[in-house]
Amino acid sequence: MDVSRLDLIVLVGYLAAVTLVGLLGSLRVHGTKDYFLGGRRFGKVLMVGQNFSVGTHPEMIVSVAGVVYATGLSGIWYQWKNLFATPFYWMMAPVFRRARRTTVAEMVEDRYGPWMAGIYTAYALTYFTINIASLLKGAAKVINQAVGGYVGVNHVVVAMTVIFMLYSFIGGKVASVWNTVLQGFLILTLSFMLIPLAWPHVGGMSGMSAVLDPHRLSIVTPAGVGAWTILMLTLNGLIGIMAMPHQMGVIATGKDEQSCRIGFFAGNYVKRICTAGWATVGLVAAALAARGFFGPQQFPDPEDIFGALCKRLLFPGLLGLLTACILASCMAACAAFMVDSGALFTQNLYRRYWVRSRPDKHYLWVGRISGFVITLLGVCYALFLIKRVLYSFLLTETMSTYMGISFLGGIFWRRANRWGALASLVTAFSANFLLYYVRGERIDHWDANVFLSALLSGAVALVVVSLLTGHEPDTRLNSFFGRAQTPAGAPESEAAAFVDPAPKREVAEAGLQSLLVNLLQPVRAACGVGFLRAYRADLTGTVASLALILALVAVVWLIFSMPV
Repeated sequence: MDVSRLDLIVLVGYLAAVTLVGLLGSLRVHGTKDYFLGGRRFGKVLMVGQNFSVGTHPEMIVSVAGVVYATGLSGIWYQWKNLFATPFYWMMAPVFRRARRTTVAEMVEDRYGPWMAGIYTAYALTYFTINIASLLKGAAKVINQAVGGYVGVNHVVVAMTVIFMLYSFIGGKVASVWNTVLQGFLILTLSFMLIPLAWPHVGGMSGMSAVLDPHRLSIVTPAGVGAWTILMLTLNGLIGIMAMPHQMGVIATGKDEQSCRIGFFAGNYVKRICTAGWATVGLVAAALAARGFFGPQQFPDPEDIFGALCKRLLFPGLLGLLTACILASCMAACAAFMVDSGALFTQNLYRRYWVRSRPDKHYLWVGRISGFVITLLGVCYALFLIKRVLYSFLLTETMSTYMGISFLGGIFWRRANRWGALASLVTAFSANFLLYYVRGERIDHWDANVFLSALLSGAVALVVVSLLTGHEPDTRLNSFFGRAQTPAGAPESEAAAFVDPAPKREVAEAGLQSLLVNLLQPVRAACGVGFLRAYRADLTGTVASLALILALVAVVWLIFSMPV
């Protein structure tokens, strides 16, 4: 391993910067509201940076480049699975901001009661554990390959954990979000830095076309990822995104609903652009391998290809930059997950059931320590249990989807109750794991047909069991839907606004009515002012977002389908 002085300068500079931001962020932390949610005072730029950095992880880069290397460009859909769900983020964001809660588990309690919130908390802590493990393992694989295997994967996992724990433990959400701006630029650099270095070696598009089969340059192929799989991946992302436990800390920390909308959509849109870069790296690596660029070296694990390409192409200084970029993409998300898991444990277990009526500073330290412990569990999972990063990623996404059946259903269907929610969760998970067991596959495998079978069984269970059992108490439903109908700009002291679930004409006249909340009663909720006017904010932003998504797909398709 040849680490130059310039590499070390870049690395030390990056680590010093994030540590300084963590220390400065700690000066803004005066209680749990600051530590867990940053006081809900972040503007559009910080919200975009947070959503991009927290949602963009090194294991995604590793897995996308690896699957495209192995199967072709259509492998991009394993990460682009949320592409066509992304426009709907515009209308999803206000739901979290209007909830006026610290964690998603508190939203679940508002809707379904305390014991469903307890079940959600157990799922969420599992989600954080597996996701932190996937993040660390994916980043460690790249660094391990980039330095020629001289540093073990598990050693890198431990080293990264020590670094991000330092600033997130001290500065909480404030330090995490401030760091995402710096880390966002580094993630963008990481996503595209290898392409110009590899392009001359591969001979450009003509060089790739000469050595790769035509189907490997197709964005949709029956041999790789076809239209049916893309549809199922889109459903997975659309339903699951709402139930992910970190969403309250990522989406609802904006100072107003517009900041939350722009942050949620734009941050994820930039990620979709970066995904095209990762896929291009995978194609370039496949073409180089066909030309003998890697010599006799074989890659039985295709997820090693990104790191191997880094090792061959990077010159002094760039290795340090690459390592800093990987650390940035990993630590931005891990730091956020550490803070969010601490919030979840503190608000929904410790404060709710064990120790009540203590000073806020007491709960602040509980949040710090519990987030630290949960992160250590993730480290153990990464060290001993992960086999393929891609499958671990898809496992957490699918877990969120099965939890999302009742979460999303409870937002737009008032009749859904806790028994239906429990039945949907048990049925979907049982169907999923039983089918994989019968097929003799790992539980973290993903198959489109198995996913659809489990999803449909969970949805049917929610509807049937909810209709056969009693309603949720009106007081609970009125409070939940009252909050959802009241824009975030309304003073939180106006409790009456939160217990009246009826759509309000003044909200509709302002164009701020929520289409998601009123999905089953859109005309009634328009309050006579007209559908387009009542839902103006949701509709205009969603249509514009969809246009941007279609433009991105068109550009990627044109680039790889142009004759050479």
